[in-house]
Amino acid sequence: MDRLFMFIATGFYSGYLPKAPGTWGTMVAFPIHFFICQLTPATYGITLAGIIALAIISAGSAEKIIDRKDPGIIVIDEIAGMLIALIGVPASPMAWLAAFILFRLFDITKPFPISWADKRINGGTGIVVDDLLAGILALIVFHGLSLLL
Repeated sequence: MDRLFMFIATGFYSGYLPKAPGTWGTMVAFPIHFFICQLTPATYGITLAGIIALAIISAGSAEKIIDRKDPGIIVIDEIAGMLIALIGVPASPMAWLAAFILFRLFDITKPFPISWADKRINGGTGIVVDDLLAGILALIVFHGLSLLL
C-alpha cells in the first residue's frame, strides 16, 4: 500500500524529477484535466472531489512514510490545485499556459490566505489545502482578467 500512496502522492513519480518538482507535478494535471473535462459538469465535479480526497489521503500517508513534513517530492497537491485553476478555462494552449503561470505564481509566493493555511494546517489536509487555495485564486484571477479583456 505504501508504494501506491507514494506513486499517487509523487504525481506518478514526477515529484522525483530534478529541479522544481512542484512545476513538474503541476504539468501532470494537464492530461488529467484533458480527460475529465470531457465529462458532464456533475461527473466532473464528483471526479474532482474524488481526486482532492485522494490527494489528501495519499499526501498524508506519504508524509508519514517519508517521515518529513511536506516533502518536495509530494506533488499531488499541485495536481489538485492546478485542476481547480483549470475549471472553465478554454481548451487552448495560451489559456492553459496563463492558468499555469497564475497557479505557480500563487503557489510559490503564497499570498494570504494561502500562507495562513500553509503555516497552520498540518498533515495531508495541510499539504493540499494551500494548493487548492492557490488554484482558487488563479481561477478567480484568470476568469476576472478574461472578463476584462
